[in-house]
Amino acid sequence: MQALEPSTDVSVTDKLLSMSRVSPIATGCHGLRPAAGWLSRCAVAWCVVAVSAHAPSRADEVDFVRDVRPILEQHCYSCHGADKQKSGLRLDIKSEAFKGGDGYGPSIVPNNLDESPLIAFVTSENADERMPPQGPGLSPAEIGILSRWVEQGGHWPAGVDLAQLEDRTDHWSFKPLKVAKPPLLEPQTVAAVESEKPSTLANNPIDYFVLAKLQEHGLRLAPPAERLSWLRRVTFDLTGLPPTPAAIERFLSDTRDDALERVVAELLKSPRYGERWGQHWLDVVRYADTDGCEVNTPRPNAWPYRDYVIHAFNQDTPYDQFIREQLAGDMLGKDAATGFLVTAAALLPGQIGQDDQSKRLARQDELAEIIINTGEAFLGLSIGCARCHDHKFDAISHRDYYALQAFFSGVKYGERPIQSAESQSKLAAAESLRSQIAALEQQLTAKQASQSTVTTNAKLNELAFTPRPAKFIRFTIHDANRHPALGLIEPCIDEFEIFASGEARQNVALAAHGTTVTASGSRTSDIHRLEHIHDGLYGNSRSWMSDKAGQGWVQFELPEVTDITSIAWSRDRDGQLDDRVPTLFSLEVGEASDHLQHVAGITTNQATELQSLLETQAKLEAELAEMSKVPMVFAGQFSLPEPTFLLSRGDPEQPLEEVVPAVLSALDNVTLASDSSDVERRQTLAEWIASPENPLTARVMVNRVWQWHFGVGLVETASDFGRSGHQPTHPELLDWLAQEFIESGWSIKHLHRIMVLSATYRQSSRIDPRAEEIDADVRLLWRYPPRRLEAETIRDTMLAVSGRLNLQIGGPGFDLFQSRGGLSGFPPVESFSGDGLKRMVYAHKIRMEREAVFGAFDCPDAGQSTARRRQSTTPIQALNLFNSHFTIEEAEALRQRVEQLEPNDVNRQIALTYQLALGREPNHDEIADAAPVVRTHGLATLCRAIFNSNEFLFLP
Repeated sequence: MQALEPSTDVSVTDKLLSMSRVSPIATGCHGLRPAAGWLSRCAVAWCVVAVSAHAPSRADEVDFVRDVRPILEQHCYSCHGADKQKSGLRLDIKSEAFKGGDGYGPSIVPNNLDESPLIAFVTSENADERMPPQGPGLSPAEIGILSRWVEQGGHWPAGVDLAQLEDRTDHWSFKPLKVAKPPLLEPQTVAAVESEKPSTLANNPIDYFVLAKLQEHGLRLAPPAERLSWLRRVTFDLTGLPPTPAAIERFLSDTRDDALERVVAELLKSPRYGERWGQHWLDVVRYADTDGCEVNTPRPNAWPYRDYVIHAFNQDTPYDQFIREQLAGDMLGKDAATGFLVTAAALLPGQIGQDDQSKRLARQDELAEIIINTGEAFLGLSIGCARCHDHKFDAISHRDYYALQAFFSGVKYGERPIQSAESQSKLAAAESLRSQIAALEQQLTAKQASQSTVTTNAKLNELAFTPRPAKFIRFTIHDANRHPALGLIEPCIDEFEIFASGEARQNVALAAHGTTVTASGSRTSDIHRLEHIHDGLYGNSRSWMSDKAGQGWVQFELPEVTDITSIAWSRDRDGQLDDRVPTLFSLEVGEASDHLQHVAGITTNQATELQSLLETQAKLEAELAEMSKVPMVFAGQFSLPEPTFLLSRGDPEQPLEEVVPAVLSALDNVTLASDSSDVERRQTLAEWIASPENPLTARVMVNRVWQWHFGVGLVETASDFGRSGHQPTHPELLDWLAQEFIESGWSIKHLHRIMVLSATYRQSSRIDPRAEEIDADVRLLWRYPPRRLEAETIRDTMLAVSGRLNLQIGGPGFDLFQSRGGLSGFPPVESFSGDGLKRMVYAHKIRMEREAVFGAFDCPDAGQSTARRRQSTTPIQALNLFNSHFTIEEAEALRQRVEQLEPNDVNRQIALTYQLALGREPNHDEIADAAPVVRTHGLATLCRAIFNSNEFLFLP
């Protein structure tokens, strides 16, 4: 086919090129379609003329295959073809070309040059916009052909595409479970396994699937592990702690056929199981006790979710119910469970700009974290990648993302009261107490009104009486006014004055006249002191304050008996404050301190009656304060769902049409109305995810359990079952396990039993050189793949071996750092006691801050979800574990434990240390090597060395 040639007239060509590169009307990159301006239309017209004048004669109609596709192939396919789709645009397939790329709508609008981005971009004069980006661009003749083709209707015949659009829904993980019976094995394979004792091959289908795959490669299982190795492996695996010497002795002497099953049953009943396996789940959902981001503020009530997860594993909560509770637990009596929704980092209101645009962006970020958590944890899909455009790999559209977001549009980050039978009872009791207090306050108000003869105020109160001889004057406060926020608080007087009879009206209360003062009790500070009450100075900064709420007394002793006629007192003579004012009082005077007579205010009988009422009120208020302490949990706040809009390029400032709640369109067609409630939305989503018909849910969870037992899942990318994730190594086994999981009632403990009792799990880690050549990564499971213990297990095991492990369950986290969050840095706590000796899962976890010693052992910082802990080997690990204050303390504690049991015999001390730390007796050479070290450097040195040994740190 003859190609069109550009004009050889240099001046005309230059003119056409110049005019063809006029920039379209720019609108940025946020979804508005660029339109060609009048100058671009002129350029296109010139191109059409040029083509007519200089191209070989041909029919007027542009043919796509003959004329248009060669231009696209030469200039466009490298960036917008099968291998690459920059800006989401693909031009080698008709449907994708007309659909267009990210944010610009259809690339080709038939019969409309101005509305066709394809023409706008090839004619732009802006070098940053013009396509193609390299080279001189399209020739005028080529631009003319494309323009005529669009003007003529952009006819693109069906069936002429050279590529075929891939069906992204045609993916193994999106298909229903395909459950096959365990495969038949060759007789010699069965015989080889059955010859190993003990063997459970006949009862465990897992082994048939694994052996079938090994058989394909001419491989076989490694011999079974020794009984002690299996016991330590399974105990660490299920509880995160080593077996005790008593448990080892009991198992090794148990010759019953079901000895292994008995061990597994006992381990699964232990509360230590939930602590171990709860940590795995907390890694996935990135649980932490701080908000993260720059300020990293503590979340003091996040821990109930952590405790919920541990309890759920211990109770073997069916996994489908576990899902429902984490998405809608507020309707299932599991308030703490919805902490799942808000485990990720979040900005606090004070960290968000106060303009509406910043608030909308922060809200989108919050919702994105919920979607990411839900998609990765339950479905094994990176749904968050579709926030700005269609997912680049998986069958998840841009619209799917926002339809899923609509399920959570009523969820906000925050804490709320835990609704429980106990809290409901306390709230009911609190309401009853409020009623009693209100009735009592009415009674007190009436009583005070009937007894009060003087109305008091903060600025000045004066009281005159007939002259009386006095040496002692006692002013007793029986009640004071309430603070609007704090209630009844300590009364305060800035100056108390006593005036003698006579025309001079002398204040004889002044300390300057030799008068002394005592009080029932004083709350002392720089401004509040007893001596201030008669220093002649006014104002709050020179005042006396009682140390008892609403009550107190002061007593003045004059130098000599004096006739007095009046008193005056104030709370704040400057008139700045009006709280803490005495409202009921009594005044007594006399020549002796034990013979005072009532002068003014309420009488002794009235005071006694009033005091009884006030004491009753104080008691009820204390009870009310206690009953009002309802436990809180950081587990989201739920409200009326906000409308959800499809956002162009994920920009909250570019909303398009409203979308309703809907699940992923590639998997199902479950939708809800736009007026559905928050609860209905979350419950509907939970039911869809937890359905046995969902092809992802069971597969994802059984793969996680497999990974946590074998180090790597059957699907290596445990949180990505999409097209960019790995294929399963044993797809039939994965589906069989998923179906078994569902049929067991979604029991995770059932999965443990069949996995850890399989011959596959029970084999040794012995290396076979031939197998290693074929499968160096042990993906075919020809041996048990050994791995190092996780950070938490290392710490917990050191505490368990030293005898200091605190096995108390749950509650607020203990501190690993001297700060609980914020910006002031995180100096580590080096010495632990009490709660600090609990299992590490109970530590107050600070986001983005690894624990000082064990953080080096690949302990995640909760910044991102950790589906699988990768294991590194670094010098800092050895340095931390040998030289840290923690290791030295635990080595010393282990020394003390051993020496208490074996005070004299060095060899027996060494043997006992090995038994406690490694579960076995040392051999002769080990004792011979260790004895001189113990005698020279002490037993603690041996303990440190064992803590750093591979045998202590690795699963056998």
